[in-house]
Formats: sequence, C-alpha cells, structure tokens
Amino acid sequence: MEFALSPETVLKLWSGLFVGEEKRVGTRTVLVGHRTFSETEAYVPQKFCSNRIVSSKYTIWNFLPKNLFEQFRRIANFYFLIIFLVQVIVDTPTSPVTSGLPLFFVITVTAIKQGYEDWLRHRADKEVNKGNVFVIEGSKLVKKECETIKVGDIVEVSSDETFPCDLIFLASNTKDGSCYVTTASLDGESNVKTHYTVQDTSHLCTCQAIGCLTATIECEQPQPDLYRFVGRINIYNDNQEPIARALGPENLLLKGATLKNTPKIYGVAVYTGMETKMALNYQGKSQKRSAVEKSINAFLIVYLCILVGKAIICTALKYTWQSVPYNNEPWYNQRTQKDKETFKLLKMFTDFLSFMVLFNFIIPVSMYVTVEMQKFLGSFFISWDKEMYDKTRDEGALVNTSDLNEELGQVEYVFSDKTGTLTENTMEFIECSIDGFKYSHAFSEVDGGTFKKAAQSQEQLFMRALCLCHTVQVQESDKVDSGKSNIDVSCNYVAASPDEIALLQGAQKYGFTFLGQENNFMKVQNPNKQIERYELLNVLDFDCVRRRMSVLVKAQDRKLYLFCKGADSAIFPRVPVAEAEKTKIHVERNALDGYRTLCVAFKEISPADYVKINSRIKEATMALQDREAKMAKVFDEIETDMHLIGSTAVEDKLQDMAAETIEALHKAGMKIWVLTGDKLETAQATCYACRLFQTSTELLQLTTKMVGEDDRKEDRLHELLVDYHKKLVVDMPPGKRTWLLSQEYGLVIDGATLSLILNPSQDSRSGHYKSIFLQICLKCTAVLCCRMAPLQKAQIVRMVKNSKGSPITLAVGDGANDVSMILEAHVGIGIKGKEGRQAARNSDYAIPKFKDLKRLLLAHGHLYYVRIAHLVQYFFYKNLCFIFPQFLYQFFCGFSQQPLYDAAYLTMFNICFTSLPIVAYSLLEQHVHIDTLMAFPKLYLNVSDNAMLQLKPFLYWTFLGLFDGCVFFFGTYFLFQDASIQDNGKTAGNWTFGTMVFTVLVFTVTLKLALDTRYWTWMNHFVIWGSLIFYVFFSFFWGGIIWPFLKQQRMYHIFAQLLSSASSWLAMFCLIFVSLLPEILALVFRNMKRKIKQSDSLELPMLVSYKPLENGFTSEIGVAADGFPKHCHLRLLQMQRI
Repeated sequence: MEFALSPETVLKLWSGLFVGEEKRVGTRTVLVGHRTFSETEAYVPQKFCSNRIVSSKYTIWNFLPKNLFEQFRRIANFYFLIIFLVQVIVDTPTSPVTSGLPLFFVITVTAIKQGYEDWLRHRADKEVNKGNVFVIEGSKLVKKECETIKVGDIVEVSSDETFPCDLIFLASNTKDGSCYVTTASLDGESNVKTHYTVQDTSHLCTCQAIGCLTATIECEQPQPDLYRFVGRINIYNDNQEPIARALGPENLLLKGATLKNTPKIYGVAVYTGMETKMALNYQGKSQKRSAVEKSINAFLIVYLCILVGKAIICTALKYTWQSVPYNNEPWYNQRTQKDKETFKLLKMFTDFLSFMVLFNFIIPVSMYVTVEMQKFLGSFFISWDKEMYDKTRDEGALVNTSDLNEELGQVEYVFSDKTGTLTENTMEFIECSIDGFKYSHAFSEVDGGTFKKAAQSQEQLFMRALCLCHTVQVQESDKVDSGKSNIDVSCNYVAASPDEIALLQGAQKYGFTFLGQENNFMKVQNPNKQIERYELLNVLDFDCVRRRMSVLVKAQDRKLYLFCKGADSAIFPRVPVAEAEKTKIHVERNALDGYRTLCVAFKEISPADYVKINSRIKEATMALQDREAKMAKVFDEIETDMHLIGSTAVEDKLQDMAAETIEALHKAGMKIWVLTGDKLETAQATCYACRLFQTSTELLQLTTKMVGEDDRKEDRLHELLVDYHKKLVVDMPPGKRTWLLSQEYGLVIDGATLSLILNPSQDSRSGHYKSIFLQICLKCTAVLCCRMAPLQKAQIVRMVKNSKGSPITLAVGDGANDVSMILEAHVGIGIKGKEGRQAARNSDYAIPKFKDLKRLLLAHGHLYYVRIAHLVQYFFYKNLCFIFPQFLYQFFCGFSQQPLYDAAYLTMFNICFTSLPIVAYSLLEQHVHIDTLMAFPKLYLNVSDNAMLQLKPFLYWTFLGLFDGCVFFFGTYFLFQDASIQDNGKTAGNWTFGTMVFTVLVFTVTLKLALDTRYWTWMNHFVIWGSLIFYVFFSFFWGGIIWPFLKQQRMYHIFAQLLSSASSWLAMFCLIFVSLLPEILALVFRNMKRKIKQSDSLELPMLVSYKPLENGFTSEIGVAADGFPKHCHLRLLQMQRI
C-alpha cells in the first residue's frame, strides 16, 4: 500500500522511528520480511533492483551493432574500413575484396571470440539466476528461483550452500548465534571466517519464530568494499520502544560466500543482484598499456606517413608524366569526354585515394589479431610452468591479464612489501618482556638470573592480556578443515592475522590457554587448570591508522579492565614515560634481531566511567554517516592513561630463496624498494637478511630520529636532502646505471618523513623537496620505506612511475594494504599469501612465492619481450617487402595504378601465406635457453629499455625490407627484360612478372623467419614448410591446374608456366639467396669466429637491439656452479646458438 507524503512528513516520521539524529543521506531502509512496523504510521517503499545477475556484455539483439562499434573504435580497423569504403565508392585499381576480406576476417575472428566469451557469461548467469533458494513467507518455507529474491526477503541457507545475495545475519541454530563462512570466490581466502548474528534475534532459529520478527534495517547504499558495512537494525516489540543495534561487516553475509560447519542460518536480503558487493567488485580495473603497444602505435604512425608520402609522390609524378601530351592521351587509350570535363583537383584527389588504396597493405591489420593471439596463448605458458607450482598449496601461477606479458621483460623498479612477501608470514613466539624483564622460556627460566623477574601478579596480568586482547575463535578440529595451527588435540585457533595465533601459543607456553568464547564470555585456563570467565563488553577493533586494538572485559570479581596491544609507536605515548623506558630497550633489541614487536598495556575502569564509555561507543557505532571517523575518535579518547605491562617478540621467517631472488633481480639491473608498515629496525634487519642491503652498502637515513620532531625538523630535512643530493647526484658520474659499478647506496625513510616531503608546509624552500628526494632515490641501489600507510605506498610508486624517462615499475605484495600500489604500478604481482587474496585478486599476475618472481621476470619476461618485439618488427618488415615492389612498379607503368599482384595474393598474403610461422615463433622461440637466462641475470639488461623496438632496430628492419623489396623487383625486372619464358617465344606479361615477385617474396620472408628461429619444434617445421607448400598448392589451384573451373580468370596457368621455365627457377633461387645473403654472411662469419674463439667464451644469439654502452651493453659474468664460461660478452647482432 502506498501513501503520498511530503518530504517534510517523511523526515519527521523517520526521526521518530530510528535512534540517532544524523542525516540519512545515502542510506536505505529495509523492512525485514516485508512486515510493516506500525499500522498507524505510513512507510514510503523504496525501489530496489531485482536479484538477477547480469555479467554478460551483449544480448542477441545488440551483439552485432555493439560489437562492431567497439571494434571500429580501434584505429587500425577504422582505417581499413575507410579504405574499403573508398574502394567501393571510388574507381580504384584493386578490388574491394582485397581490403574487405582481411578486415572481415579480423572482425569475424574477434567477434567470435568475444561472442563465445559472452555466451559463457550468459550460461553462468543462468545457472546462478535459476538456482533454487528457500524464502520465508507467512512463517513457511517457500522454494523460489534465486532471481526472484527481493530486498527484505528472509532467506534460509543450509550448510555448504552459497549465499544468493547480501544478507544481514539474523539467526542460526548454533548456541552462540554465530556461523562460519568461506569467501574464496570473493577474495580467494580459504580460511573460515566467523560471523555473528544480532544478539536480540539469535534465538529466532525456526521458520515460525523468524517469520514473526518485526524489524527495519537502515544501512548505507551499495558500495564495493568487501570489508566495510555500516548499518543498524531496529527491532519492534508490542507496545515497547524499538531496540536499536549496530550492524557491521561481521553481521553481513556476502553473495558468493559459502556457509560452512553450520547446519542452517536465516538472513534478510539487503543488497540484491547487481547491487551486491560481489557484482560491484567485478567491474573492470583501469586498462594498463605496455611499452610494446606504445611502440606499435609509434611505428604505425611512421608507416602511415610512409604510405601518405608514397601516395603523394606517385600522384605528383603521375601528373608530371602526363604533362607530356603523348603520355596523357596515347593513341591506344583515348580519354572520354567525361574524363576531359572532370575537375582537375577532384581528379587529383581521386588519384591520391587510389594510390592510398594501392599501397594500404603496408599497414598490417592482421598484426593486431596476431598480437592478441600471441598474448592470450602465451599466458598459458606461465600458468603451466611447473617450476612456479607450489605443492603445499596445490596451486601455481595465475595470469589475470595477458596484455602485459612482454612488460615483464622491461621492469626497472620493483616495489615489494615485506611481511608475507619477503617473509613467510608464519609467526613464532620468541620471547616477551614483562615490566622490563626479559622472558625467553618459562617463568622459572628468566634471562639474567632467577632473581631478575617481574612480580607474579604482573606476569599473570600480562598473560591474561594476551589471552583476552584478540579476535581469535576456537573451533573443534574435526569440524574445520582450514589448516589452522593446532593448539591441542581438540581445538584449532582461527584468526585473520597469524600474529594473534602466535601470541596465544606463546601464552600457552607459560600456562595460560584461551579456550574460546561462549555466550559473550571468554574462557581462559590458568596454570592451575582453573577456568576463568571474562565477560566481553566491547572490542575496539584494530585499524592501520591507530595501529592498536583493545578489549573491555569484566572479570569474575566484577572489576572492569581495558587491555590494549599495538605497535610501540602507538602505545608508548599513552603510558608513563618511566614504564616505556624500561620496555623500550627490549623492543629496540628485538627489532634489531628482525623480530616483530607489540606492546601490551592496560587500565582499570570504574563502573561509572564504563557507563559513559559504553554510551559513547554505542553512539559512534550506531552512526550511519562517518561511522569510522566517529569510532576512531572515541577509541582514541578511551585508550589513554594506560599502564604498560610489557612487550612481545614474534619471528616472521624469511621466505625460501628470497635473498637469492633479490640478488638476481639486482644483477639484472632492477632497483628494489621495500615498502612496509613495520618499524625501522625490524625492516632494516630483514633487508640485510635478504641481501637487499649489503655490508658494503652505505645507508642514507631520512627518519624521524634524524630529522627530529621539533619546529626545526624541516630545516634539518633540507640539510640532509642537500647533503645526500650532492653525494649521489652532483658528485656522481653521469649514466643511467652507474650504480651497478660504483659505490652502492641505500636509502632508509619512514612514513612521517615521507609525509613531510610529499606534503610540505607552505614556505618557499620546501616546494622542491620532492624533486630532490626523487633524484636521490633514483641513484640508490635499494630503498627501504618503513612505517608506511597503504596510500603512501601508492604515492611512492606513482612518483617513480611519473619520473623522467617513465621507468617501468612492478609492485609485489600479498595483503589488502598492498592493493593500492599493485594497481598503481605498470605491472602488479600478487602473492598468494596468508593475509588473504585481495592482492592476488587485484593483480595482473599472481604467484605462490616471492622466489617465483625471478623466473617470471628473468625467463618468461625476457622471452615474451623478445618474441613479441620480433613479431612486431617482422610484420612491418614483411609488409614493407610486400608493398615496396608495388611502389616501384608504378615508375614502369606510367603511374597508372596498375596492381603488381593478383587480388587473391593481395588478400591472402597476411591471412594465409605468412601468418602461422610468426605465430609459432612468437609462442615457442627460445633464443637463449631458460636455464641460461636464470643462471645469468645480467642477460636481462640486453633487452631492457625496450631495446629491440628502439629507433635503430626499427631502421635496421625498415632498410632490410627496402633492400629485399628492391632485390625482388629489380632482379625480376632484369630477368624478364630480354628473356622469354614460354615455348612459343612470347615474353612474360605483367601477371607473370607480379607472380614471380610474389613467389620470391613469400619464400624469402618465410625463410628469413626460419633463419631467425633458434628453438625448433615439430610445430615450427610444420607451419614454416607447410605454409610454403600451401602457397604452391594454392597457386596451382588458382591457376586452374587443380580446379579447371577457374580457367576463365586472368591467372589461368600463370604459375604453372612460370615454373616450366628453367630460367625462372634459377632466378628465384638467386633472388632468394641474394635477399638472405646479409643474414647468411652474418651466420657464416659468427660460426668462423666461434671456432677461433677460446673455449671460455659464450656467444649468445642475436637480439636486434642497440644498447648504449652506459646501460651495460657488455658485461662480465663469473663462473657458474655448473661450469658455464666465465665471461659472457653480449654483442650487437649475435645470431649464434649456444
């Protein structure tokens, strides 16, 4: 039933219905079970979307126009469409089929691929939308299709079923009103998460009870953050004030998640269909473009200029040649009256378009399809690489985007997280400090003697704090198969952070065991095997800004305590200085040893104070607008005037082969930056352990300790920046990678100093801090940034990415706090770690371990770049060889726009005759064996800086194409000038001439690729020799030999007559040999040189790259363990196989 109410009446009504006075902007109100909460008051229903999921892009009606529109947005496709239309409209020398058929082929293949992918999405959508669900209607279970669920429906979900939409958890049949959920399909996390029902609805665990619930839910509008939710539920009882309870992420069950280890739950739908968080997260990320793609566009512009230049030259020369009356109107070709009356400028423009059409094949439209195919198929080799397969997790590398394969071979800067990326994120409790005394083992075994120990009450208070200040859940081991750490035979600890499990394990070593939580009471077993029960009053959750968490508990003696744990920088300012000083010594020593440290504090709260505190917490948690800011402010005010109990030290072991990986990447010319939120000493110790910093590395520090925190901190920062700038920039010799040969410098900076640099005050001198800082960083071999917020990580990556030269950046991390820098970098790598799968889900590539980064870059990245760079250069080369004889032919046919090649040859050159060999090469070629690339990281330098697609290699391939084109044309021209090839003495016609040129062209460009191939497989042999055989077969077929019904067309018997002449055979062999002579001579020369060289030299195959000497063109490589030669000289134009 609908009522027409004014906006003022609605606002007045809402203000009386819900607790809180803040504005309701951007919120929605949901009636639970569609039950109205009052018969006398009106409710204005809101419109919500259906639960139908639509991930598909097209429908059967809009597929054709929408797909064509998207494809013709590409400049190459649009260009060929214009050429095709010109051929249709204007009288051009070639048939529209010659450009229309290749374009049709490209468009069709792409449309079929995209259509098939969309059909798969349609099928998946149908499976989801037509799935069966159970909805409570009139206190009864009703079976419905998933797509019919509406916002407000109460849904029943059983164990191992996925949630059909985003639900607010109302009730379950467990004692404590909780349920267990896995979110692997959302964020990749396989561990079991605990969700909680609203306390006032937890007892409604039957259809009849939940169907009688009268409540409303007010929550924020849909947004994609999986880990954020703000709302509140208002429960109405008969003739009583409504009960308001806050709702957070722990109460929200997300669509796509799976219910585990819980028989059934009831929830009310709040977000449906395309408004669920899962659907909102499937929206595409910003498109990243590789350096190769940019080079292709640049080459395309050059060749477009060449095309236009050819057309202008031929048009101008045509009218120059026709200025002679005899040439303009010979006796055998009289002009019509219409031609004589045609406006001359219009005729010139038409001729210009005709020449553009004649030469348009210089632009390789099929290259785009080949590149897409190479990227898509090539990405499977990364997923199939057994060396990057992790047996413990039963998973390998994952490619989320194939557009950046070649970019893996161009990385200059690597930005890495520390915890979980360089380290295992497997925490082990090492020791603790209580009241200034160190404890490494049991309470009876204290370092420094048995008398130097804290009071027993402090020891027990510290251990109780560890057992209570956390969010860990205990589950029976036979019910959970999530691989968590076993505490005893009967239970497992389940936590979002492995640190918390390690601390509970440490407390257990000292006799205190956390037994779990039941009915809001936390149970702790003390050393006397007695069970202590603490009522959990409030949890002040951890966040990366506060860097601490707290709990408010009530002990059995009715005393109220606040226990707080967090980083030393977050705890020390909130405790007495004397207490902080006693513990600070242990914290700093543990940090130097590379341990992760936490400080533990407490304070006792009076009942009167708690009433005020609880009221403020409730008010903040009930807020719908700016809830996080209000809660942070309240938490900050509560966590004051505490007393420090002690600190903990937890070891996070270094990942296997992490040090060797960093060392290899450094040798490959990459600069490694570590961006972490850990404290300076811990991060620095880890950097030394993983060889990011060597003992010879001179460290330059820009930290709060060096700068200070008083009013003169900016002055001291300026002095340090100027000093470091002079040492690294002014006094350093020029060169891009001089740091590889000179003194190594490392920079250490913390988040506070970085904020000072990136966000300086308004005085005039601080404006250029960022520029000086960037110059210093770029001259350092390694940089460590500690105490970093996630946003600062992204700022660092953006700063380097946008610096001079636009270096290629790579970011690698394993946690949600690394997502921002992963998305910011050119290439984002996610580690499938223990901090969830947010990083892997948002990355371009996901790998199991950090050590796999070495193989991904040095082997796959190197090979992918060489393959696709050769593909691009080869395509432009063969098309230039193809069309340049056509250009030369115009000088001998009076610029009449006469085609040199038959239309069938024009159409099939790129589609059939020369396409497959380069595809096979671009997928399978290994110019250097993978083991060699891994053993000698410096080989990566030979292809860095986009070396194979620079101007000099481009000019080399261009002049090679021009040379071969001249050989094809003039060699055939001089052969046919005075010779006859037919038995009756007739000389060859223009189609015989063109067929001869085309035959030499096809064989030459194919054999050129065969000479470039270093890694032969059966597939290479099949496509190379098969393509040549197919060309011969097709030429016989098209000439009417195999298929006599074609004898009426102009190519009848042309190819057969050409091959019947011995002079033609001799000419073809000679021309092919002359065209390939430069490559053959280079091979012979290098083979002779290899035999003369000493046995300790290692020659590598050619990478057509021209590297400046300062970029490490020639490098020395030491003896490998398996006996590789000592010196490795990377020389220009080496083609020799190892």
